[in-house]
Amino acid sequence: MHGRIRGWRALAATVAALVALASLSVAPATAVTHGSLDGDAHPYVGLMTAHAAGGEYLWRCSGTLISETVFVTAGHCTEPDDSQGFGPPAYALVFFSDGLIEPDPDFTITTRSCDGVAGYPCGDANETAISGSLYLHPDYNPAAFFTHDLGVVILDEAFDPGSFGALPALGDLDGMHPGPRTRFTAVGFGLQVAHGPGASWRDVAERVRMVAHPYLLQIDTGFTGDFSILLSNNAFSGGTCFGDSGGPNFIGSSNVLAGVTSYGLNWACGGTGGVYRLDQADDLDWLEAEFGNLY
Repeated sequence: MHGRIRGWRALAATVAALVALASLSVAPATAVTHGSLDGDAHPYVGLMTAHAAGGEYLWRCSGTLISETVFVTAGHCTEPDDSQGFGPPAYALVFFSDGLIEPDPDFTITTRSCDGVAGYPCGDANETAISGSLYLHPDYNPAAFFTHDLGVVILDEAFDPGSFGALPALGDLDGMHPGPRTRFTAVGFGLQVAHGPGASWRDVAERVRMVAHPYLLQIDTGFTGDFSILLSNNAFSGGTCFGDSGGPNFIGSSNVLAGVTSYGLNWACGGTGGVYRLDQADDLDWLEAEFGNLY
């Protein structure tokens, strides 16, 4: 969940409407906190790295295979952002591993160069890393990323982990009631502990797939609208953090995607975490129209 953490940059993208409603800043999320090792429970959840045309590493996110080639993630993970100065992302690598993904010792975050680097975040190493093309929800707006925060990577090679995530049906989340009984399964490769600016050296950012079971706090409110839900991020339930962006939040213990990890409300990844809903017509219609023949 480090490198370019999809989240530190996004305080600049805080949307005035949500700030006015909640007096809080909203930043793209980027690991599972207070969770546990996922092991082989969700082999279709991968770690994505975005790269410029010259190969430079830009940032990392999480995501879910819903077929052998369709990898669903957050829109702010695939957007044409150039904040690193290397140009917008030109392609992605998606890593699949049930264990710790060790960085290549020849890689330096200062240069972000992949010249001579064979392993993570630039290549295979001991994991399965597959290149892919980036796609973005047609209504995505970087100034209000959380309103259409959906992206896709289409893998250049088919990968079959043995099982896949599944898209929700239209309105699957409608009628859900907030409270500890309405649980989700959050999975991702993000930070395990975040301390925020000035103390980020204390962060715990091992690249390993973890799982937590947050519960529903808000749905269909003035803050969440119909595009997101708020889930718990605390020591009791676990939750998501920087680097988990784009990772799945499954309904209950199923493989059905309620949505993708989208934003957080504080630097320490505590309290609440925002999930972009995938059970809405614009998302399902776009996915079907663009990629329906692939899943």
